[in-house]
Amino acid sequence: MAQSTEQQPTQSAVAPHPHPHPHPTRRDVSDLFSGGRLTVIPRKVARREQLLAHLTETLFATDREYTEPEVNDALRTVHEDCSALRRYLITSGRLTRTRDGRTYRRAATTR
Repeated sequence: MAQSTEQQPTQSAVAPHPHPHPHPTRRDVSDLFSGGRLTVIPRKVARREQLLAHLTETLFATDREYTEPEVNDALRTVHEDCSALRRYLITSGRLTRTRDGRTYRRAATTR
């Protein structure tokens, strides 16, 4: 039986990218939701920050001002405790509010 001298290309012929994910991806928060509703507000700060980032990106536009009732209504679409979520968004720096509390904005940067 004669062996073929022709070499087959192998997977190792192509060097793998040293960093398949150069920027670590944000952990998915879908496990915190059921039927589009938030089932729990995480106690762990890091996990809660991931949730707050998700809520900020999905519920609030960058170039718009919101009243407190508008913020509450947006947050109620995912969870009944809108005041806790609003407070977390403010303390994390993801939403800013005027001194008189009349207007809220999505922050350009977070703390």
